[in-house]
Amino acid sequence: MISSVRGQVLHVGLDHVVVEVGGVGLHVHTTPATAAECRTGSEVRLATTLVVREESLTLYGFTGPDARALFEQLQTVSGVGPRLALALLSVLPPDDARRAIASGDVAALTKVPGIGRKSAERLVLELRDKVGVPTGAPAPTGVPAASQNGAAGQVREALVGLGWSAKQADDALDGLAARGEAPTEVSALLRAALRELGR
Repeated sequence: MISSVRGQVLHVGLDHVVVEVGGVGLHVHTTPATAAECRTGSEVRLATTLVVREESLTLYGFTGPDARALFEQLQTVSGVGPRLALALLSVLPPDDARRAIASGDVAALTKVPGIGRKSAERLVLELRDKVGVPTGAPAPTGVPAASQNGAAGQVREALVGLGWSAKQADDALDGLAARGEAPTEVSALLRAALRELGR
């Protein structure tokens, strides 16, 4: 098990980073908020978990062991794999996810693409007494510079990757732009679009 990686960031994508460790570039899947905290050329340390499948070895990275633990815990629920667990943590930061599960807030959980009412109820039923209390840590923030067009395109791609349709992503971005509420930074625009889609 690879429980953490530390090294220079070679590349930052919307939902992944490439970290050089011992001369090898490791592709690490992350939430958009975690990726937004990383800067190309800087050193980063990520808590990681390696998911082994017959056809692949996939590395997932998090800002700390708390998010990693929740990611692993979510996958103990039937029907929840790594992609869905990562999507949940992309929409709901760890504290919000714990709060939603512990309080039985099915409405908050169903805002995550791929989680319907039955899946949300199963998450609550199986994890309510196991997730613990929220730590109170603030949600990570990041401000990568990008033009509005570039930011909108990247955010649209991220939203589609998280499970929304292209039309839903476009409608959310258009709604923000029409009201003058579209930030120019990718991470801020993504958070605003996620809030818009959650309405």
